[in-house]
Amino acid sequence: MTVLEIAANVMAAASILLAARNSVHTWWTGIVGCSLFGLLFWHTQLYADVLLQVFFVVASLFGWWNWHASANHAALPIQRTRLRSFVLMSVAAVLAALAYGTLLHRFTDAYAPFADSAVLCLSVLAQLLLMQRRVETWPVWILVNSIAVPLYASRGLSLTSVLYAAYWLNAWLAWRHWHRLWRAQEARA
Repeated sequence: MTVLEIAANVMAAASILLAARNSVHTWWTGIVGCSLFGLLFWHTQLYADVLLQVFFVVASLFGWWNWHASANHAALPIQRTRLRSFVLMSVAAVLAALAYGTLLHRFTDAYAPFADSAVLCLSVLAQLLLMQRRVETWPVWILVNSIAVPLYASRGLSLTSVLYAAYWLNAWLAWRHWHRLWRAQEARA
């Protein structure tokens, strides 16, 4: 465990706690945490995870701007994704993971390029579903974290693997909670 890993995990945990409290400070702490994770993953040769952190930084910048741009921000309703759309998005994510994993395998010294690429591509899918408030985001996050926990543990990132195990548990609880909210919303409509 390094100072960099500790700092990345502290900032990521702070960002998650601030998000739960609906605080705008979730965005800058997330940017710092993702930037630190990007450095950490670069040093541990998890290059797809570096790219993922760049994506999260950009998404956080957009989120920060969005929260400041709209004082009267009306929340999107929780929705379900049509099965056909979800299957097509999932297939695209898997194919992208295979393609990027192949590139990493052939042209870099990446550690576990296919698992690393799966974390990247499935996280992007989950984030896009989350941004649209889709119930299906949570099973995708469960899958992401199921891959990420042993991947990070195999690189000696013990604290990070524990944090992602907590994310895994959070995704199960959130899936159940969002499904109940969606059902209640549908009953009112």
